[in-house]
Amino acid sequence: MFFIAVKRSALLVLFLGFVFHRVEGICSVQNCTDSSRCVLSKDQRSCKCITGYYGDHCDKNADIKVLCSADVLGIRAKEDFFIYHNVSLEYLHQPNDTCRALKTTINNVTYYASRISKENYFTCGGRPLEKNITHITYSLSLVSQPQVYRNIIRNPVIRLEYKCVFPYVRKVSLPFPIIPYSIETLVRVDDLDAAIRMMLYTDHTYSEAYHSAPSIELRSKVYVEVKVTEPADFFLLRLNKCWATQTPQPNTTEGAYHLLLQNGCADDHTVSFLADDVGQYGSNGEGSTVRYSFEMFRFTTEPLELYLHCSVQLCAPDDPESCKPNCNSISKREAVRARPIQGLLTYGPIKVDMPGMSQPNMWMTVVLPVAAIWMLGLFFLILIAVAKAGSRRLTKKPAC
Repeated sequence: MFFIAVKRSALLVLFLGFVFHRVEGICSVQNCTDSSRCVLSKDQRSCKCITGYYGDHCDKNADIKVLCSADVLGIRAKEDFFIYHNVSLEYLHQPNDTCRALKTTINNVTYYASRISKENYFTCGGRPLEKNITHITYSLSLVSQPQVYRNIIRNPVIRLEYKCVFPYVRKVSLPFPIIPYSIETLVRVDDLDAAIRMMLYTDHTYSEAYHSAPSIELRSKVYVEVKVTEPADFFLLRLNKCWATQTPQPNTTEGAYHLLLQNGCADDHTVSFLADDVGQYGSNGEGSTVRYSFEMFRFTTEPLELYLHCSVQLCAPDDPESCKPNCNSISKREAVRARPIQGLLTYGPIKVDMPGMSQPNMWMTVVLPVAAIWMLGLFFLILIAVAKAGSRRLTKKPAC
């Protein structure tokens, strides 16, 4: 649809935003009986329709809708609203009259609408951005150009003012490693810096994170949690791809490589997602936290450690279906449309615990030194024996 309805909710401020618009219309005083649609002046001699209503009885709804999306700002109202105020489409524009309104039809209803990209915000006459440490506000207005007849103006000027307020979070990326041992990255979505964290936990309860580089035995479960920490509980999080390498560089061609997730689906048969019954986190693409596990492995060549990488995607909460991967079959999984990587996290090193390698190490550190001492002692005994034998021959030799 050309426009989407705006909900006044603090949880939907990123893509839908807080919205404000003002419409001033004139109504008949004697018909101003509904205070929810029209307001009388203090002297009771005039009245105005409140936001969104018009007509002599203020009984007509202009169906004003505002769009505050990641890339576009806009507003629309019914064509009949402008006809009532004698405003033609060619006289309707943003503060800069080069940014004209247009006519559109939605569900057989005709609207006059204005839609501009954020790149053209200032070009079209947007007011200076209002910023504080938490939000950024875009302020626009759709106005009608005064219609001059000879040297007079009779029709009032219509002004639809609206604002889009977005969270404005600035945060410095945390160093690596941090305590508890984790990695965090920032993903820019419009004017929002979303912080995403990846951590490894000691068991399936996800209650205790590793406080240092983990050392995990082969075939043991590796418990991974990827979570949106700011803003909390707003975005849906999807892991598009997760893989392991022998080096910290995710796209390196050196060393070995193993794929765990592809297109949001398991590519390793030991991978499993963990869902929460109370809704605090969900499977891939169903919540702001994703938990999954896989069985520990090692590469065939040294070093005996690996680095875990995950590319992530953030989805708006009003469109959950677009975030869920389709993993019902191989053919469907391969048909999943490629999505842009919006963020990349790297965790590591994860060391491979090899108990079986302790015996050779013990042989090298204990047995061999003891054997060397025995060999050295035996060598000295042989030297002593040879020396004694030589001494006896000298004592038995007759004198000349």
